This record gives sequence, C-alpha cells and structure tokens, in this order.
Amino acid sequence: MRKGGPITAVATKTLAPDALLKLAVKTIDAVKGLEPVVLEVKGACSFADYFLICSGTSRRHVLALAQRLEEALSQAGVKPLGVEGLQEGLWVLMDYNDVVVHIFSQELRQFYDLEGLWAEAPKTYPTPPPSALALTSQDPVQNPESESESSS
Repeated sequence: MRKGGPITAVATKTLAPDALLKLAVKTIDAVKGLEPVVLEVKGACSFADYFLICSGTSRRHVLALAQRLEEALSQAGVKPLGVEGLQEGLWVLMDYNDVVVHIFSQELRQFYDLEGLWAEAPKTYPTPPPSALALTSQDPVQNPESESESSS
C-alpha cells in the first residue's frame, strides 16, 4: 500500500474527442435518439470541447439511450467521469471530459433550450434537423412545361 492510502482511480484507454464524439453519435442514432445536435464549445468553455444533445420519446427511451451509450463507450475502453439523472430519467448528463452528452425528454429539452443558451457555438446536425426535413417535404413539384413557357 502506498503512502496516503490505496489508489482508487484506474486509468482507462482514452479516445480522441472526435473519435469519442463519432462513436457517441453513431450509438445515439442506432437507438433512435431524436434530433441529435453537436455543439462545438471548445474555446467558449473550459470543461468540454463538444456537447452532444438529443431527446428520447419517453423516460424509458431516455434511459435506454444513456445505457446503450455507456455500454458502447465502455466497450471502447472509455468510462464517464460522471453520470447524473438516471433516477429521474428526464435529463441524463454524461460527462466524458471533452464530450458532454445531454439526453433529454422532449419537454425538458425545449424548456432548458441548451441550443439557445449556447447559440454562439457552431452546430452540427448528424441527421437533418426537422426544419430541413419539413422544407424539403413541402417543396412543390415544378412542372417543366410551365418553366419553359415562362422563359419564352
């Protein structure tokens, strides 16, 4: 035993922040997390490089997203520094040092609006945001004949 007591922290293999983020996004997508968005907060805060924010459809879905994410990252040798919110299952925060994951119920995500609070942070949508999907689904089909008539 070393002076001062036993060592309690065990070093684990680490992934680069970009690789960890990529695996987290892939896992969230596989478990059908809703509207994932990545905020690049490096330079804007001192405790993380990225926030990954997504929603679940229910308490059970939020918890399943958190459980599957923790399993996938654990298989890659990465353990969270901390996990909060598993009791309530409405907002689970998973701290992976450079990547902080927020998994919300839809209602709490709207209420806390982290995307709005960090509006200056560059955003990446791993899947198209709902507004983009709505725009593309509402595009009218243009009649090629009417275009040629108007250009004559």
